[in-house]
Amino acid sequence: MLKILLIRHSMTAGNRLGRYIGSRTDEPLCEEGILLLGKFSYPPVQRVFVSPMRRCLETAGILFPGTEKEEEVLLKECDFGIFENKNYQELSGNPEYQAWIDSSGTLPFPEGESQEMFQKRCVRGFARCVEQCLKGGLHTAALVVHGGTIMSILGACADADRSYFDWQVKNAQGYEVLVEEKKWRESQKIQVAGKYTQEGFDKTW
Repeated sequence: MLKILLIRHSMTAGNRLGRYIGSRTDEPLCEEGILLLGKFSYPPVQRVFVSPMRRCLETAGILFPGTEKEEEVLLKECDFGIFENKNYQELSGNPEYQAWIDSSGTLPFPEGESQEMFQKRCVRGFARCVEQCLKGGLHTAALVVHGGTIMSILGACADADRSYFDWQVKNAQGYEVLVEEKKWRESQKIQVAGKYTQEGFDKTW
């Protein structure tokens, strides 16, 4: 059995202001985000796969110092197009943004990715990480990525009956998932064992 932690990066200045921080904005963690990581306790793992965005690299370095890390470009956050680095207040009155809101987030981001494109990319990246772990005989790993990346992976691969938006996590939170090789080969499905918050590991989530 392969145990994988799916962890969202800690807070950035843009996150604090409610901005759409995607694949075009390479922000570092803010001071509050660095301090936030000290409130979480994640178990050690054999390998860490990380989005190449600075906020993920910094989070992985703090949570898993000394652990081998490998960047996976397919795990980057969504391209938010013209909404990138803007928040709700700044986009208020924009007809393209209102249309996106009215669609419950299902329309493609103007000049960016659609949810379908983004999800397929993230699942391909996750599958590449899983295959490396299985090939290497690893039992534990972590993916330090983005909130949208986690939502995409679990929305497609989790065996629990939940939708894309049900898998949202706050900064530095994460899920523990279990990959049984036979089940993965047959259906590309995984089991969600629980959620990590500041209070610890919650199996009921």
